[in-house]
Amino acid sequence: MDFQEYQMAAAKTAKFSKEDADYQLMILGLGLAGEAGEAADKIKKLVDYEKGSTEELRSALVTELGDVLWYISQLAARFGSSLEEVAQKNIAKLADRAERGVVTKGAGDNR
Repeated sequence: MDFQEYQMAAAKTAKFSKEDADYQLMILGLGLAGEAGEAADKIKKLVDYEKGSTEELRSALVTELGDVLWYISQLAARFGSSLEEVAQKNIAKLADRAERGVVTKGAGDNR
């Protein structure tokens, strides 16, 4: 499955209790933060509680990452973008940082 196929399939599952665009944006933003937090919690458990990867926790992390991807795809679509564009811009940004030697140095968006 490629990004476009995923985004089209994911859009079919986007259901909201209100038609208000601001409400839906809020739900998507908070949903992304919540799912990212759940993924972080799985990583914490892998590192702290389990002292390494277990298949059950690895599978749970992959599931949470899928939820993060869903929210990213829906937010991108809301702003007239695609997952492909998001990925391409991110790779270009990272390549630029690597060229300038600031991959792990600096802070903020403009490093």
